[in-house]
Amino acid sequence: MNSAFTSLDWGIFGAYFLVLTLTSVILSQTKIKSTRDYFVGGNSVPMFAVAISVLATSQSAATFLGGPEYSYGKDLTFLGFYFSAFLAVIFVAKVLIPRFYAINAVTVYELLEHRYGEKAKKQAGVMFLIGRLFASGARLYIGALAISMILFLDITPSHVAISIGILMLGALAYAYFGGVKSVIFSDIIQAVTYIGAGIAVLTHLYVSIDADFGTVVSTLQADNKLEFLDWSMSGGFSVWALLGGWLLLNIAAYGLDQDMTQRALTCKSAKEAQSSLMMSIYLTIPVAILFLFIGLLLYLFYQHPELSNLHTEVVQKFDGEKITIFMYYILHEMPEGMRGLVTVGAVAAALSSSNSVLGAMSSVAIEDLYKPWKQKQGAIEEMHFVRAGRNAVLFFAVALSLMAMLSYYWQRYTELPLLSFALGVMAFAYTGLLGVFGAAIFTKRGNATTVPFALLSGFMTVLLLQPYVLGELIDVKLGFAWQILAGTVVAFGVMMMGKENK
Repeated sequence: MNSAFTSLDWGIFGAYFLVLTLTSVILSQTKIKSTRDYFVGGNSVPMFAVAISVLATSQSAATFLGGPEYSYGKDLTFLGFYFSAFLAVIFVAKVLIPRFYAINAVTVYELLEHRYGEKAKKQAGVMFLIGRLFASGARLYIGALAISMILFLDITPSHVAISIGILMLGALAYAYFGGVKSVIFSDIIQAVTYIGAGIAVLTHLYVSIDADFGTVVSTLQADNKLEFLDWSMSGGFSVWALLGGWLLLNIAAYGLDQDMTQRALTCKSAKEAQSSLMMSIYLTIPVAILFLFIGLLLYLFYQHPELSNLHTEVVQKFDGEKITIFMYYILHEMPEGMRGLVTVGAVAAALSSSNSVLGAMSSVAIEDLYKPWKQKQGAIEEMHFVRAGRNAVLFFAVALSLMAMLSYYWQRYTELPLLSFALGVMAFAYTGLLGVFGAAIFTKRGNATTVPFALLSGFMTVLLLQPYVLGELIDVKLGFAWQILAGTVVAFGVMMMGKENK
């Protein structure tokens, strides 16, 4: 394994955090006079900035490391997930965005208030907050684990905690003072950083392999690594799964999850919001291809020693933990300077998802839960809710950090797959939201009584289908995409049982 950071690596790391510090100070000067300014930027954010922010928010440290892992072990069929996302974005842009702008929404769950009443908005908001706490806390843990491995060459509790602190402080620097507008402009910095790091790694890997482009392609083709369509019924990213459960999941991620959709709500008009979402997916697909290609070159580097002149056994372990092939490469082969660059790339990927979730959770907590309750007690000045929003950002930063540390200890000392649960829990929550929103938009059925039952039934359907719950007992081996489809159908069915409110 390579030694710890060199002075050049630390220089790159320091320069990145200097940029973060300076830009956070500049961006925090944004004038905030209302919660609309704080949570949706006063509907004045440029379309291109929103598109980059959606791109950055859709990525995370798990994507940064997980994309290469998939193509290294399998092929390019994961690309289908992003073409599924492309179809989902078209649906969100054409169907959901106009409805959000028609009611001048700050959060997506306000749409349910107009259809089913205030309780429905609150129930959907609570479902979002619980799911996001688990899912984003687990993602924060994954990002911190990677940073601890690279920075400290270990994953002791104290070093993982420091890594969590680095990420949370970086996220707070933008989210606390300037609100969503500050977060969106910071996302541009993060996106440029981790995409730049990815391009640098791809270039370095290609140069390291002793083969021309034709040999690279023919070798990958001979090993069936360039397949990108799976027509089987069982494949995780088969065409059928992409048009079913994965399509639904992407509709929920881009249109029903405040974490992502909040960005689109900052545009001047529904038309600009639609354009920003379409532009974001046009940008996301090449980024996905970049990281999948890194995985393919890592495959050639390690599995074809005749091309890399590297004769070593690859053991993807670190302190007993299974690590991705990209992380193995960073730890064992990365030259001086490149390690620092890739570290800031991993930090940027983790930051872009961490700072966005703070603003999203705060907006739902204040706009959907706290503000309606407080306003019933009498007239309250708007700046009270801005201060409450900032306090909520701090609260959720602490809560996510604690969830990240819980993931660390749980993974080490129990047999229960908390990390798998935590990462998937937001997708569990999506099924109920999909059922409820589907009924609200496309039917006249459902009411305030059926909403909580639909949200819960969708969640429980996916949970019960997990192998660590009832899966082994009833021998269910449904792929995750089909679980999402099943949960959505159940939740929608529950909504259909409710008669229209007169």
